[in-house]
Amino acid sequence: MLSRIAESLFWIGRYIERADDTARILDVHTQRLVEDPWIDERRACANLLALMGAPCPESEADTERVLATLAFDRASPSSIVGALSAARENARGAREVLSAEIWESLNVTHNALPQQRTMARRYGPHSLFRFVRERSAMVFGLADATMSRDESWLFLILGRSLERVDMTARMLSTRVLAGDSAPSWTLVLRSTGAYEPYLRTYRGAVNSSRAAEFLLLDRLFPRSVFAALEQAEGCLAELERANVREGHRIGVAGEAHRIVGRARTMLEFMRTDEILATLPARLDELQRMSSSASEAVTGRFFTEQAPQVWVPEGAV
Repeated sequence: MLSRIAESLFWIGRYIERADDTARILDVHTQRLVEDPWIDERRACANLLALMGAPCPESEADTERVLATLAFDRASPSSIVGALSAARENARGAREVLSAEIWESLNVTHNALPQQRTMARRYGPHSLFRFVRERSAMVFGLADATMSRDESWLFLILGRSLERVDMTARMLSTRVLAGDSAPSWTLVLRSTGAYEPYLRTYRGAVNSSRAAEFLLLDRLFPRSVFAALEQAEGCLAELERANVREGHRIGVAGEAHRIVGRARTMLEFMRTDEILATLPARLDELQRMSSSASEAVTGRFFTEQAPQVWVPEGAV
């Protein structure tokens, strides 16, 4: 597969997942501000912006600033609108390996964003968040239903998995690092779609340790950090086998595979109470791991080598 197409698929997966998870985080944030009038809005908004990589002074932080930066900024791929627009642009360059249904879904989603933005400003942002969650689920559902399980699908799912690790860690950080103004664990579980699976698993009231454990370590819930790492590792293993080169026959060939494997091993074999006792540090480590793995994937699969130039003897 051409590295250009592979890179486009990888970033389609990342951008769609980023839009979905950002919508979930903002939904939790705005619901919390409405339900609890005692929350310091400026502090909560400043903390969220810093967590999402867009820090601003607390005196300038408010809900309008949060939505403008994280929801409506078309120029930023970290915002909902920017991420969905970037996903559609990447799809334009990979149409030969995407099904018509996926392209149509991304195109319809992109074309509906101006209307959704107008409705969000007029009636509140929750309709936008619901729209983004539904359209993201549709894109990935169509990918599962209409794409062969070849390299195209592997790059798409690899991008989604690495982004999901990062964003689930950020969702947990909104609860762990916010102190007294933190959202309830029930709200965090609902935002990730984990509330009902959690209740079926533990059959009891929401407990903070168990909720964090579920979102980090559950093997069967697809949005958990461990499940996303396991899927990313599986995609990398398949891609390495398909792209094996001489000199890479021993051990794990790719740096990205090593990075993801170390993170998965840490979660699998470290005692749960140790992970929870150092949870803020572990979440920060997972976010940095996701960024490092993405860079390694780019270097391994997407960076094209410059053509070799032959220099006549004596010309140097």
